[in-house]
Amino acid sequence: MPHHEEMIDVYAVEGQFQHLIYSPRGGYEGLLIDTYGIPTQFVFDKHDETAADAFAHLRPGQSVTVEGSLRQPSDKGEGDHVVYDFHRLSHVAGKPVESAHTEGPVRGRVVRINHAKHGVPNGVVLDSGDFVHLKPEGFAQAGLEVGDEVEADGPSRPLAGGQGRVMEARTVNGHALAPR
Repeated sequence: MPHHEEMIDVYAVEGQFQHLIYSPRGGYEGLLIDTYGIPTQFVFDKHDETAADAFAHLRPGQSVTVEGSLRQPSDKGEGDHVVYDFHRLSHVAGKPVESAHTEGPVRGRVVRINHAKHGVPNGVVLDSGDFVHLKPEGFAQAGLEVGDEVEADGPSRPLAGGQGRVMEARTVNGHALAPR
């Protein structure tokens, strides 16, 4: 049987930002825009904890372009309006929004060790405000301590609150971390 790549149609939807939508746990799970009088909902990926940050400084009524793909109908029945899976906020007031995934190394001195939910060290926080995520294996491999100078490179995105970046470190001080 031949393998077919599933194509996802991504739409750029223009409208006026209305508000973020709360999750039952008190976080944000999406947003609502008004598209020519029609409410249009975008749902954040449950693993994307920084998606709402792009909307933190927006006021209701501001013109936005939001990119997303149509969400599969729910087994809970028909919704009140069209729902998209959120991909990104592309424009505010007609101006392009910088991509959240900035590249380039982070540099600084270790001010504290960060720990995973199960209590194992998984990265370091730098005096620059950046968080270098190493996972426990990478942390053990890098051997970093408070006070060490660090330069790390890899994919990054803004931290919650917008101060600094979280870097998924692939190299630390010029040494490649073992693939994981």
